[in-house]
Amino acid sequence: MASPCDIQVKELDKRASGQAFEVLLGNSPPDSKVDFPLSPPAKKDLSLEEIQRKLAAAEERRKSHEAEVLKHLAEKREHCKEVQQKALEENNNFSKMAEEKLNQKMESNKENRTAIMAAMNEKFKEKDKKLEEVRKNKESKDSTSE
Repeated sequence: MASPCDIQVKELDKRASGQAFEVLLGNSPPDSKVDFPLSPPAKKDLSLEEIQRKLAAAEERRKSHEAEVLKHLAEKREHCKEVQQKALEENNNFSKMAEEKLNQKMESNKENRTAIMAAMNEKFKEKDKKLEEVRKNKESKDSTSE
């Protein structure tokens, strides 16, 4: 840590938003270590074999990644086919059920109509019988009154 006499504070300017200062620290003691190198590390020369090995590894990674992507796409495609097949089956089942219900309803309506028609025919036959009896009675009264 620097001693208080090594620190200088210089006021830069005053503003409405506040003040700005510049703090100058004195020279560091000669025995302190610098944490970062002053020059970048020297690049080592790569041999042709190392470059080819790295290129081959990169190509292998690229192929592996491509295979993974293709596998993922194939799984998605298969899932889409399964979903479409299931939707088609459900649609077919719904259509069959709707057709069966409609056929049952139509059959029931036909039976009800047939039963109603039969009841009406029976009722008309009974009315015809009564009318015939009334005619006979009227004719017999008319023939006896003469």
